[in-house]
Amino acid sequence: MEYVYAALLLNATENDINEENVTAVLSAAGVDVDDARVKALIASLEDVDIEEAIATAAVAAAPAAAAPAAEAAEEEVEEEEEEEEEAEEAAAAGLGALFG
Repeated sequence: MEYVYAALLLNATENDINEENVTAVLSAAGVDVDDARVKALIASLEDVDIEEAIATAAVAAAPAAAAPAAEAAEEEVEEEEEEEEEAEEAAAAGLGALFG
């Protein structure tokens, strides 16, 4: 994963993503650099637009992140409705005792 992070860091700082730069970033982070993995990373990123890939991932992740929030809000509304019903039933029971 640190190899991908190095590539993302280089992209964010607008530096070229090449073997030399990736190796330098990894070495600075204290990683024992595997030259074969660096070469594989560079080869796999050759035709990839990183900004586009990040934007696509963000769009795909947004609905997934919104779903739990919507479910939590829905559960909260249901709990509030149940509490209101219980309060109404308790009030009705109290009135029944007055006129019972």
